[in-house]
Amino acid sequence: MEEPARVLFVNSEIFPYMPETDIAVLGRYLPQGIQESGKEIRSFMPRYGTINERRNQLHEVIRLSGMNLVINNADRPLVIKVSSISSARMQVYFIDNEDYFHRKFIYRDAEGKDFKDNDERAIFFARGVLETVKKLRWKPDIVHCQGWISHFLPVYLKKVYHEDPIFTESRVVLSLYNEMLDARFSDNLVQKMMTDNLSPEDVAVLEDPDGINLAKLAIQYADGVIAGVPEIDPRLTAFAGERNIPVLPYSPISKEGGAYVREYNQFYDDLLTRRR
Repeated sequence: MEEPARVLFVNSEIFPYMPETDIAVLGRYLPQGIQESGKEIRSFMPRYGTINERRNQLHEVIRLSGMNLVINNADRPLVIKVSSISSARMQVYFIDNEDYFHRKFIYRDAEGKDFKDNDERAIFFARGVLETVKKLRWKPDIVHCQGWISHFLPVYLKKVYHEDPIFTESRVVLSLYNEMLDARFSDNLVQKMMTDNLSPEDVAVLEDPDGINLAKLAIQYADGVIAGVPEIDPRLTAFAGERNIPVLPYSPISKEGGAYVREYNQFYDDLLTRRR
């Protein structure tokens, strides 16, 4: 009997841990719908400081924690926590680090200014997810990235982790939203990203390190793109068109499931068929 396909969801937001935005609702209900369709799923998101650990019953997974990731020449402890959404029979894994995520705000401070280390936080999140999935020894067929903070993951998967048996056959799906496109990241962002098997040429689009180019980097290493909102910034749709990769048009999201779950599920299956 053929094993079910596995889908790894890498989310910026999941309801009820975050407010009920479109991204958070999708992060909550799409994995449930995909699981009910017969696939195996795992879900990850950052452990933002706004999340109440006691109310949401988060607890540390000791066997997955304990690794340090070097970001911008500093060792950062990787802590993994988990919580269960019992009504959906699914767990959510949280990437945690005291320096990066224990703040009262998500991406911007009390004055509305972007945190200067948002790029480092996103790099840590992407690498933390991939390292944790390796420890889980869980081989995803589809890796679905949702939200800007997941946008570094496609390049790391395709250039740094591509020879690891866990990820050799993984296909990356990217949901695009018009978020953080006006962000400006560190001038030395490319240097911060560097690790084994990654070269400046691989991330040349980030020579101008802004939100648009970070989204373009994610598209560059994706196998398929999904419109997460009705109208995506035309600069991104044009770039996806140049890459000649499949694009799934926007479909309204609801808590009750419905057409979007079937369309996303078929999109995954089409990518896996193309892989064979």
